[in-house]
Amino acid sequence: MTFAQVIADAGGFDHMSGFGWGMMGFGWIVGLVIVGVLVWAIVQVVPRRSDTALDPTTRSAETILADRFARGEIDADEYRHRLDALGS
Repeated sequence: MTFAQVIADAGGFDHMSGFGWGMMGFGWIVGLVIVGVLVWAIVQVVPRRSDTALDPTTRSAETILADRFARGEIDADEYRHRLDALGS
């Protein structure tokens, strides 16, 4: 096809049987879907930190009990009894 033929085809229906704009729009939709799937996959793979992991003041009951035992607030029997009650 020559340059003159391209210029003469102002209607655009001889190129790609008139599907030029439609296929371009379809290509954009497919591209956006692919980007969306990639973003979703990255969000699923990257581990999320919970609020308790960010808060250093949040401690487990076992840690608090061990700290009380270390400070001498409770004796060994009380420590074992409470640890058993916690299910550890």
